[in-house]
This record gives sequence, C-alpha cells and structure tokens, in this order.
Amino acid sequence: MRAVNFFQKPEAEQLELIKTGNMVFCRAEPADKQKLVKMLQNQDEIPAMTGDGVNDAPALQQAAIGIAMGITGTEVSKEAADMVLADDNFSTIVSAVEEGRCIYANMQAFICFLISCNIGEICAILFATIAGFPEPLTAMHLLWVNLVTDGPPATALGFNPPDPDIMKQLPRPSDEPIMTRWLLTRYCLTGLYVGIATVGVFVGHYMSLGVSLSELASWSKCGDLWQPGNDLMCSDLFQGSGRMLPQTLSLTTLVMMEMFKALSAVSVDNSLIRVGPQKNGWLLLGVALPLL
Repeated sequence: MRAVNFFQKPEAEQLELIKTGNMVFCRAEPADKQKLVKMLQNQDEIPAMTGDGVNDAPALQQAAIGIAMGITGTEVSKEAADMVLADDNFSTIVSAVEEGRCIYANMQAFICFLISCNIGEICAILFATIAGFPEPLTAMHLLWVNLVTDGPPATALGFNPPDPDIMKQLPRPSDEPIMTRWLLTRYCLTGLYVGIATVGVFVGHYMSLGVSLSELASWSKCGDLWQPGNDLMCSDLFQGSGRMLPQTLSLTTLVMMEMFKALSAVSVDNSLIRVGPQKNGWLLLGVALPLL
C-alpha cells in the first residue's frame, strides 16, 4: 500500500490496519515513516526501523531501535541509528537478537546464583542465632565463601550458551525487572533449604555426640545447667577442634550445595537434562577451582 493512500483513510481505519500487522508500504515520505513509528508506539508496540538514507534518519532516531546499513548507509543514518549492520545482511539482526537474549539470560543466571547463595548464608546464621546454637560459620568462613568460592562459578555463568528455545520465547515486557517476582521467590526458597541444610549438618554432628537440641540451645551454660555425656567435657564440644569439626561440616555442605546450584544455573528455565553443565566448559573449571 502507498503511504499516501494509507494516511488518507480515517484514523480509526488506520489503527485497525496497523493492529492486523504484516503491511508493506511503498513510496513513504520521511514524515510518513515517523507517523507510522509514532502510531505503533501509541499502540504500546516496540517498533524497529531499518534504513540507509538521509531521509530515514528521523524515523531511525524516533524508533525504539534504529538499524542502519553499514556498507550502503549514509553517515547521517548511522549516527541516528542504535545499531549498524556491518554486512548489510538482515539475517544478522536475528543473530543480534539471539546474542542479546543470551546476554540477558546470563545476567539473570549470575544475579540469581549470587542472591540464592547469599540468602543461604544469611539463613544459616539467622536460624542458628534464633535457636541459640553456636555459630555454624565464622566471619572468615563467610568471607572465604563470598570472595573465593562464589566468584569463579558466578563469573563463568557469563559464558553460558544460548538456550535451545531462546528464539521461540516471547519478547519480555520492556518494563519487566531482571529479577522477577517468580525468580525472587524461587531463589529465596533455594536459599532457604541451603541454610536449613547447613545448620542441619551442624546440629546433626552434636546430636550424634548425645547433645539434645535444648542442650545445644544453651551451649554457653554447659557445665552449669547440663553435663555432656560419653565422657566428654564442655571444652571438647565447643572449643578448639570440637568446634572446628562441625563448622567444617557446615562449610563443606554450604560450598557443595552452592557448587551444585552453579551447575544447575546454565539455564534459568531449562533443566539439567536439556541444558547440561558440560555445555559451558568455563563453568566446570569455575566449579573445580573452589573445590581444589
């Protein structure tokens, strides 16, 4: 359809034709292109504009993303555009969209991994404090986990390959946060059971030595309110190696669960069966380094 004929129609009919999609306009003036872009934006669409001439510059600048030709395009159109196709090949746009979606997904994986790990550490200390148990992790343990253990796998998540169905996914809303409510809920639950497991291993060690939960909750009064069994002294349980062993168990549990979490973070939405960690060699290396 010629652009002049389209704009001669009533506004209601123009909007109805725009909503149907898949229309081809010919002999469009620069002002017509801007009108079309504005109409799409008023319909809450995200218009993209391709062009190579000087007259395309206004619409390229107004569109949500302007795409200029790198070989045949004028300098004016390149300056006005958000993206320049170096090979003037429209199929490159598809590759660019795939790469952009992959980068966004990797940012989500990076952020979600660190958030779930930190929530697990917070929960472990919080649960132990509320219950009155000894600290399952020291400040040095937490510093080591955050700086050494979490760093390499989190960085390696930035090299995740694209999901197999990444180009089949619907475009996300432009105002959607990178951390959605569903992802936040999902990783809060992940951090919750990491914290429970970390404290559970710590408590399980003391219970294997005959210390009950109520006695462990009043560990600072050992020797006054209660006496340990199995010919053990209070110092054997809560000082020196007696304290170091359960803390080591807690630290090992926390680190191993975080490493398994990293291996499962190759894809935010797909399972390990469909997108396994072997697809990201850097992640395997990033997980192996902290374990060494």
